[in-house]
Amino acid sequence: MKGQSMNLNKAELIGNLVANPIIKALPSGQSVATFRMATSYSWRDAKSKEKKENTEYHPIIAWGKLGNIVGKYLKKGDKVYIDGRLHNRNWEAKDGTKIKESEIVAQNLIMLGGAKKKTDQETQNVNDEIVVEEIDVNKVPADEK
Repeated sequence: MKGQSMNLNKAELIGNLVANPIIKALPSGQSVATFRMATSYSWRDAKSKEKKENTEYHPIIAWGKLGNIVGKYLKKGDKVYIDGRLHNRNWEAKDGTKIKESEIVAQNLIMLGGAKKKTDQETQNVNDEIVVEEIDVNKVPADEK
């Protein structure tokens, strides 16, 4: 493809919300939801053979219908799949410090959940099946628009 360039800005995460989403209505009437997700990975150290783990925290923003859905259905601790794009923001804090943050603008969301666990005794016999609920933002019921 001579003379053409190809670009891709895509982010996909599976993780847990670290706090309840914050929902705001803008003067235009559009909703926006912001929240943070944690993703973790683990590995075994080559020298010590010790298991290590690292957790990353990701700011997420969801606009419009998807923001309304986030506000209605998600809470701290929920496991979700987010598909979106990276967006960089720069601003100056009140103390004059320049801040640069990369956030993910969510475009799709899948809620992932397991069997509800009530007590440790009950959980010993429960298989953690993953239940997936995909929300098509183009088919949101009229009362949620």
